[in-house]
Amino acid sequence: MIEPILEMKDVVKFYGNDKPVLDGVSFRVYRGETKIIIGASGSGKSTILKLIMGLEKPDDGRIFVEGRDITLLGEEKLAEVRQKIGMVFQESALFDSLTVRENVGYRLYELALAEDEIERRVRQVLGFVGLEDAIDKMPSELSGGMKRRVALARALISEPEIMLYDEPTAGLDPVTSKKINELIIALRDIRGVSGVFVTHRLRDAFTLSTEYATNGAGQTQFHTEDNFLCIANTRFLLLRDGRIIFEGPDEILRRSEDEYIKRFLA
Repeated sequence: MIEPILEMKDVVKFYGNDKPVLDGVSFRVYRGETKIIIGASGSGKSTILKLIMGLEKPDDGRIFVEGRDITLLGEEKLAEVRQKIGMVFQESALFDSLTVRENVGYRLYELALAEDEIERRVRQVLGFVGLEDAIDKMPSELSGGMKRRVALARALISEPEIMLYDEPTAGLDPVTSKKINELIIALRDIRGVSGVFVTHRLRDAFTLSTEYATNGAGQTQFHTEDNFLCIANTRFLLLRDGRIIFEGPDEILRRSEDEYIKRFLA
């Protein structure tokens, strides 16, 4: 049996109210798979990411990363698990006083790696996001889309097996959003990185679920699924009042006869 790289099992989370933010949430993410989490504001989307990162603890249930129950771990052991997870926040959260090089390589500096190794890896990930020329710039010199790409590069510097995306295209124009989405698709399809993608922008969600990347002759190309090819490594989770009311591919989500789902998609 194939083991999931990430699993939430019957997770419950309260924030001081009688009604839980998450009420028995369970799902699995397999290697190279992306789960797209959608739902109304306050449905628990971002809370799921905080729990996976170990930034908060569930009130009930269990969370597994590579088969390891992180709900039982202390901060020191959680830090080891976080090395395998990258996260891109809605706000880029860059250090204003550090250059792009220093922001992206921050974790490597903490590990006291050799300077030439840090330089090599920083340039490699900046090349992936198309920003190697910005390596010596300060965050104040970057556009919003560039900051988001730097944040993605920083998350990738430790070569994580799982990526968490919290509204990564929020506030960006359609062209810049498309660039961010393509980078995420390439990570999924070419590098086999597993992901959890939280968004309220359905256009971005359906882009991730209908487009795929291939790599030939050193060039990444993007395609849209058709009658002959259907993307199988991306699934939707729709939250309502802290519960998952739908899990599955975009084709079934679009055809749902559930009145709430139809209103939400409209």
